[in-house]
Amino acid sequence: MGVRRLAVGLLAAAATAMLLSGCTGDGRESDCDSAGGIVECAPEQRSAAPKIAGELLAGGSYDVVDQRGKVVVVNFWGSWCAPCRAEADDLENTYQATKDAGVTFLGINVQDSRDKAIAFEEGRVSYPSIFDPGSRLALDMDIPPNTIPATVVLDREGRIATVIRAAVRQEGLQPIVERIAAEAPAPAGQR
Repeated sequence: MGVRRLAVGLLAAAATAMLLSGCTGDGRESDCDSAGGIVECAPEQRSAAPKIAGELLAGGSYDVVDQRGKVVVVNFWGSWCAPCRAEADDLENTYQATKDAGVTFLGINVQDSRDKAIAFEEGRVSYPSIFDPGSRLALDMDIPPNTIPATVVLDREGRIATVIRAAVRQEGLQPIVERIAAEAPAPAGQR
C-alpha cells in the first residue's frame, strides 16, 4: 500500500511539473501562479493547448479549433467519479451564467462506457461532451486519469490559461472564467 501511494504521489508531482512547464512560454515554472490545485498563467506565458477533437457522446464530431475567439472551459469527467457528480451542477450553472460573454463549455468523458456516460449527462449538463474512454485527450493535456475531475480554461486564442486539478464550485470557477473572458485579445504580432 505504501509503495502504491508513493507511486501515485510521484506521478502527480511529475504531471504537475509538466503542466506548469507547458503553461510557460520559456519553460520557467515560476511564471505561472499555482495554489490549491489551481495553476493560472498570465497571457504572455500561455502555451497552445494540444489538439482537442473527437466524437461527441450525442453523435457527431467536435474540434476546439472551431471555437477560436471564445473562451472554452474543458472539463474531464467520468460517471464513476463521485467528485464529478458533485461538480456537475456548478459547471452547468457557470456555463449558463457566462455563455453570453463568449464562453463555451466542453466535457471530456474518460474511462467510461458510452451508455453510462450518456445516462450521467442526461438532465445534468446542456453542453457537449467528447467520448474518450481511453483518456487519450487527458494524457495529451498532461492530466493523468487518476486526477479526474480536472478543468482546463482556454483563452480566446486556444491557449491554456488555467488548470484546476480538483472538483470545481461555481463561486470559484465563474470569477476565473469571467476574468479570462474579459481579457483583451493579443495584438496580431504577439499571437
